[in-house]
Amino acid sequence: MQAREPRPMVPNSERGNASLSGLVPSSAPIRLRHPARAEGKRIVVVVGAGFAGLEAAKRLGNQAGVQVLLLDQRNHHLFQPLLYQVATAGLNPADIAAPIRSQFKTAKNVEVHLGRVDGADLMGGYVYGGGIEVEYDYLVVATGAQHSYFGHDEWEPFAPGLKTLEQATEIRRRLLSAFELAENELDPEKQKAALTFVVVGGGPTGVELAGAIADISRTVMVADFRRIDPSHARVLLVEGLPRLLAGFPEVLSARAQRDLEELGVEVRTDSMVEEIDATGVRIGAERILAQSVFWAAGVQAARFEFTPRVEVDRAGRVKVEPDLSLPGYRAVFVAGDMASLTLPNGSLLPGLAPAAKQTGRHCAAMIMGDIRQKHLRQQHLPEKPRAPFNYRDKGMMATVGKSRAVAVTGHLQMTGLLAWLAWLFVHLYFLIGFKNRIAVLVVWAYSYLFSKRGSRLITEREWRLRH
Repeated sequence: MQAREPRPMVPNSERGNASLSGLVPSSAPIRLRHPARAEGKRIVVVVGAGFAGLEAAKRLGNQAGVQVLLLDQRNHHLFQPLLYQVATAGLNPADIAAPIRSQFKTAKNVEVHLGRVDGADLMGGYVYGGGIEVEYDYLVVATGAQHSYFGHDEWEPFAPGLKTLEQATEIRRRLLSAFELAENELDPEKQKAALTFVVVGGGPTGVELAGAIADISRTVMVADFRRIDPSHARVLLVEGLPRLLAGFPEVLSARAQRDLEELGVEVRTDSMVEEIDATGVRIGAERILAQSVFWAAGVQAARFEFTPRVEVDRAGRVKVEPDLSLPGYRAVFVAGDMASLTLPNGSLLPGLAPAAKQTGRHCAAMIMGDIRQKHLRQQHLPEKPRAPFNYRDKGMMATVGKSRAVAVTGHLQMTGLLAWLAWLFVHLYFLIGFKNRIAVLVVWAYSYLFSKRGSRLITEREWRLRH
């Protein structure tokens, strides 16, 4: 809000220091109404501070006539494209995350609240979670995506995905622990299983993760052990489709597979994982013993309840109008990986960071346009229809290892060192915070020159010597 000292949200029936985190849930939900509404401002609730939600809130920052409430269950924005580098000990978690509040120091009309939002009551005009209800005039739902195990959620404990910092550090723990277990193991078969790594899913995340594991096994770890040879680690990449990187041109998919195989990765396409447990995986009729299995196969929209229910696609994404609004609810928008929108070329809106940022900007523009339309109506001037979302394809890229990558943008295709440098520059550019950019650049330069990784920490509570 525009006042120097922001006032707290208050329940409908009483005034007090009520907030999302300061209220104790009771049997009856507590409805919060922001005092800025009494000043004639529109309350915009943004759920999720990923690429889409953060961009929407930034675009609405310091805009006249709106009060923005940005709600997220974590206090940091995460740069997900580099999560695999945390998982493979290349970067520290703090290198790819930034506090959400730090992004809005100068945006006096944006409030950040830490808390989980379970859903939205579309008829009542409020979001809810933890016994608290927050009213809105406009709502932007941008809660992102989570992994899909295709009906086999029981696999998750044995094959963690890679969507959060917690998952990345868990994969790092399992990856580094595997080498330590192998060093302590006397049984050759158990040692072999400890040094077998299976990555399920041949999209960009799976390709990058498999390539990084093979790279560190053969360069970073190779001189650190005495009883085992880390370069003999077996890395399998399993993909159910006929080729890797299905969204890329075939020539780039073939190049990525060739680069992976040169790094020592065993690539299996047209292969379906039938079973995963604590001892390994079953691919078709073949049983592979492996203590480390990582999931990068499928995604679905994050869980978010809409009352009444809304139409979703097979991946749980919400079907939206061309302007990204919810059918029948012009004041509710869905952005980023949560949105299911068919583009003019017949393809679906991709789950990429540039697409998410563009949807966030569009939602903010539609909200501000609505507010301007209100003034036009008051002056009896003709209103303008909402503009449809226009996705600008910035291309795709994936890194396979040191100096190895593939990239495509428009008709331009790149491979090798040139693609890797382009990948590096783009990711540095989109990282939030100058400090993070410098830290990541220094770490990458050090790793490139000396084949070292400085984040090799096993964060297990207790380590017991085997044998």
